[in-house]
Amino acid sequence: MAQRVTVSSDGNKKISRVRVAVRLRPYLDKEDEKGEGPCVRGLDKQNLEIVNWRNATETVKYHFDAFHGEKTTQQEVFLSSVKPVLSHVLNGQNASVFAYGPTGAGKTHTMLGSAEKPGVIPRAVREVFNLVHAKDAEEGWDYSISMSYLEIYNEKVLDLLSPSSQDLPIRQDKDKNIFIPGLTNVTISSFSDFDTHFVPASLNRTTASTKLNQRSSRSHAILLIKVVRTSRVLPHRQQTGKLYLVDLAGSEDNRRTGNQGIRLKESGAINLSLFTLSKVVDSLNSGASVRVPYRDSKLTRLLQDSLGGSAHSVMITNIAPEYKYYFDTFSALNFAAKSKMIVNKPFTRETVAVPVLPVKRAREEHKAGGSGSEPHRKKQKDGKTPEQDASSPSANSISAEPSVMDRLIALEKLVMNCQNKDRLSVTKDVAQSRKEIQELKKKQKEFESKAMLFSQVAKETPGSAEEPVFKNTTAPLQRKPARQQAVVQPLQVSQLQPPVHLAVFKKQSVCVKKRELSSRIELPDGKENMKENSWESQLDTQMLEQSKQKILHILNSGGVKELKSLQQIGDKKAKLLLGWRELNGQFTKLEESTQTLSPNWTSSCQSKSKSHI
Repeated sequence: MAQRVTVSSDGNKKISRVRVAVRLRPYLDKEDEKGEGPCVRGLDKQNLEIVNWRNATETVKYHFDAFHGEKTTQQEVFLSSVKPVLSHVLNGQNASVFAYGPTGAGKTHTMLGSAEKPGVIPRAVREVFNLVHAKDAEEGWDYSISMSYLEIYNEKVLDLLSPSSQDLPIRQDKDKNIFIPGLTNVTISSFSDFDTHFVPASLNRTTASTKLNQRSSRSHAILLIKVVRTSRVLPHRQQTGKLYLVDLAGSEDNRRTGNQGIRLKESGAINLSLFTLSKVVDSLNSGASVRVPYRDSKLTRLLQDSLGGSAHSVMITNIAPEYKYYFDTFSALNFAAKSKMIVNKPFTRETVAVPVLPVKRAREEHKAGGSGSEPHRKKQKDGKTPEQDASSPSANSISAEPSVMDRLIALEKLVMNCQNKDRLSVTKDVAQSRKEIQELKKKQKEFESKAMLFSQVAKETPGSAEEPVFKNTTAPLQRKPARQQAVVQPLQVSQLQPPVHLAVFKKQSVCVKKRELSSRIELPDGKENMKENSWESQLDTQMLEQSKQKILHILNSGGVKELKSLQQIGDKKAKLLLGWRELNGQFTKLEESTQTLSPNWTSSCQSKSKSHI
């Protein structure tokens, strides 16, 4: 069992910016077509300038961490740019070195080199072994080095150490570390051991010839060197550092490379992954909380730790001086200028090995009551003697720290006692609940027996029509309710009894109530009814007057349509009202309409006024 411990200097995560170095390739044997000379030149060890394509008389200047001119050797490039980050790998931190640039700019030469002029990869691996041998003199740490080698070809992850393997997936563990399940991991003990595995694997990498490069890389190659160091004393601390050495394929212009068929498909996959890489850099430099498209390409997924992650990153940008590479060089310099603004947060990955505790043995001893007979029999079955157990590393770790083991055993016993106490409390609760249920059943039987006695006494006493004093209303405890059966009795003819006059209450309808109220509006002598229970007295006088004025307005100024909108006014009555209005003038009161229409029309107007209200 191991637990993750994050360790960093000064108590906080150290911030490390991506270091960017630019290397200018020398002129090839073939002279420039127009003989215009180089389009880019270096000013000093950190500055360079390139001709402005908008105005040839001007130049654009760039500043980087390092500039390597045409005469810079492989050794100088390694010492100034790569070697400073290798020491972090032995301290449990990650480091990344990758070459970027257009096709034919010298990326593979910078990373691999040749037998006479080795590149960054063989020099970095040799330096890692030198550092490990120097650290071996110091007591307290054991080192282990392993390697993995893969390529990304047409968005497929292929294992170069095992050419028969298919496309491998990319995963992320719970600590957000990127790993590839199924990737071959070979342990190496020396540089010669590394060379025996690396050289055949490099021949498995996909390469082809184009118009710009006779041996052009058609895939991105990634070499992973893992260094694990473990402390020899307790607690067994373990620190893991990873070194990524990446040789990226160059961006290609198919009009100049002349790619067709498979080469055209390969260049499309290369350009797409490099375009995703530029989007990742732009997202990291935006400063806003935007999504970084690491998952849009397998290359950016694997470089997630190198760009904006927890690695010490170095990017070597390779450029060409010829004018036919001008726009490729210009875009590569702009990408490098954006990349140097990326900030990483490296930290030490450390795990602490916890000794495996004999929990099962402690439980058996607790069950056996400390007799120790069963564990002794188990030892005899397994065929292990105490001397063999003492020779194992776990026994050494236990004997080295007896106080820790005593505490853990005491903790285990305490947990077991707590579990036994919980079980006893649960059993007590169950027994108590069962007793209560039995007591309730006994009380119910007593009540039922008393009820039976009362019913028998009531039957024995003659002429007692009264109800029993005690009536059992509680139903007996049953799992399922008893079904009631319908009993059909024969028809019995009984003697006629005189009818009983019952009080019948009938709810009056609203219409009848309205008619009764409307009939009470006027008395026979023409005076208004002023009773307290009159419906007009219960209404607001202002609202009633307003509704009457509206009806009068319709009677005086409305046509046939407006008059027909009133209640119980049809075509015939509307024409009759119009004729009366032409002869006698306008209505002054609502009661004047009764001279033209029937008396029932006035009550309908009053109900219409109520509906308006």
